[in-house]
Amino acid sequence: MMQGRWSRSLSGVGAAVLIGGLVLTNYGGGSMPAEAQDQQHNEAYSYPNPFRQILDKLNDVLAKLNSGGTTGGGGATSAAGNYTMRWDTRNASASRFTVLTDFGGAAVRDNNTGLVWEQSPSTMATWTDARLLCIDKPVGGTRGWRLPSVSELASLIDPSLPAPFVPAVFTGVEQMAPYWSATANADNTSTSATSKLSVNFQDGQVGVSSKSTPNFFWCVRGPMNEAAY
Repeated sequence: MMQGRWSRSLSGVGAAVLIGGLVLTNYGGGSMPAEAQDQQHNEAYSYPNPFRQILDKLNDVLAKLNSGGTTGGGGATSAAGNYTMRWDTRNASASRFTVLTDFGGAAVRDNNTGLVWEQSPSTMATWTDARLLCIDKPVGGTRGWRLPSVSELASLIDPSLPAPFVPAVFTGVEQMAPYWSATANADNTSTSATSKLSVNFQDGQVGVSSKSTPNFFWCVRGPMNEAAY
């Protein structure tokens, strides 16, 4: 009997403690008035989420990259799309090349690769002279040109077109002799040190030419991958 009364007393005390704790939680001790809670809520939302700001800024940068950024001085040079060294695009010939007005029409951007080419390739020279002529040449009033690698030069060829396999946006593309590349001939022969790879725009094939033989050359502008030379 005594044990039953003691258990009931403890149960009553426990219920009182529980109810008292709930009351203190809501109205006393560490609780705050409703006005203070409203103020805290307003302050929490008065400052923008920094992560949201970061994401918005990244989206803004991405949008500018995809749109080509701001328009260049000549207007037409900053066409839609970020073409900087992109090799994952395959535009048809009609939309692949853009004549750059900022270069006075003397240069053409390949929208497939991001490389910028002379609009009208140069005359003939030996390999050594051609390399120096590209370096010193101010195409469209701008320096920074070079001989292309064999892969870059061969990338101009569109097999769907007749020889010289490039659209009419380029002029003066000769077919009677190959065009120099800067890529060495790496085969194991006695002439490998005195020859370079070249591209023939008459048949679209890559071949080997002696460095002392005059060939045509086509200067390009863009980042250089030394491993390709």
